[in-house]
Amino acid sequence: MSLFGDGLEKAVQKAFTRPAPKNAGPQMRYLVKQLGGTKAVAQMLRVSQRTVERYVKDQITKPRADLAARLEREVKARWQPQIRAKARAKAASTGGIIIDTRARMGYTAPIGSTDQDRIRHLTVALPPTYAARLFEAQEAGASDQQLQEIAAEALKEVYFQDGGRRAGSLEEVRFTDIEHLEFDL
Repeated sequence: MSLFGDGLEKAVQKAFTRPAPKNAGPQMRYLVKQLGGTKAVAQMLRVSQRTVERYVKDQITKPRADLAARLEREVKARWQPQIRAKARAKAASTGGIIIDTRARMGYTAPIGSTDQDRIRHLTVALPPTYAARLFEAQEAGASDQQLQEIAAEALKEVYFQDGGRRAGSLEEVRFTDIEHLEFDL
């Protein structure tokens, strides 16, 4: 995926009530149950149907590194969909989302102000409206750049303008050279 998309997914996964299966056999059995058969799982993971059957019966226990990564990603993407939906709904309606980032930030402002870009480390609680926009854009398949623009707009309002109490003439916030990005619900 992407930096922002992965960050949002990790934040939602923190809300899980049970850990996802860790070993290849239980992961394969879970995917077979979710997708309704070994053929669909085999096509999704790009392996043979017989290989999937062997993992289900625990005849094979150690997958290759690339298969293990695909397997873990697919299981986590489908794990506890109702808990995932509740966490997103809560963040979008009442809770908001916290962004922790270290990136180069600057802004466009009237002449005479200090709008030089510089590295800043921010931990900011974003209101539920921006959490809703981020999750809706992610579900709609937005690119990393589009999610970054939404986050920049949120940082402009919450951090730079402090909800309208300062920097009212601020036009645009530049949010680039991201070194660290983490979301939390």
